[in-house]
Amino acid sequence: MPEFVVPAESRSETGKNVNRRLRSRGMIPGVVYGTGKPAVPVAVSPREIGAILKSASGENTLFDLDLGGSRRKVILKEFQREPLRGQLLHADFYEVALDKVLQVKVHVELEGVPVGVKLQGGIVDFVTRELEIECLPADIPAKIAVDIAHLELGKHLRVSDLTLGDKVKVLDEPDLVIAHVVLPRAEVAAEAAATEAAPAEAGGAEPEVIKKGKAEKGEGEADEKGGKAEKAGKPEKAEKKDKK
Repeated sequence: MPEFVVPAESRSETGKNVNRRLRSRGMIPGVVYGTGKPAVPVAVSPREIGAILKSASGENTLFDLDLGGSRRKVILKEFQREPLRGQLLHADFYEVALDKVLQVKVHVELEGVPVGVKLQGGIVDFVTRELEIECLPADIPAKIAVDIAHLELGKHLRVSDLTLGDKVKVLDEPDLVIAHVVLPRAEVAAEAAATEAAPAEAGGAEPEVIKKGKAEKGEGEADEKGGKAEKAGKPEKAEKKDKK
């Protein structure tokens, strides 16, 4: 990893007009601060800061800020860009003590193609793309590389599954999901529709059976009543024959 040394100028004046004059000569305003130390206004070259941001470790790069021959070990704490063109407008630098831990956020990078993607038709859902860690300044990793080749369909990779060694401590919750392999949304929707349709079809057939049973029973009752009516009519004919 290359070591960066960024020249800086101290400045006593602040304000919008001063910042405009700085930018007109190719500099941007910034501030250097640290624990228990007063903030110092500075001016730096945006090209130097841009080179740091493009490096492998990005904004977590540990570098020297050369302020009038006095070097301070810093990291880039915050920076502002112009919304349309993306030009750097301002930068804040945090002076670190090499023997004291600090907290930073580091990007997560997934490596490998999961079994659930290659063989089971799933896709990777990248849930957590950066983690907050605690370590000494010299031990800040450029990234957290995670191998997900073993992940099967429906399986999760959580913070508790990471092995980063003794020098780096992850501050996020152990059960926080980093990535998992899931079915594509179209397939999930199709399975849900099929699951909902199955009970509906089974429930639709049952009333027909009940209705048919009732109809058959009704016809039986009508025949039975009809039979009784015929039997009740026969004695009347018998009475007429007796009168003759």
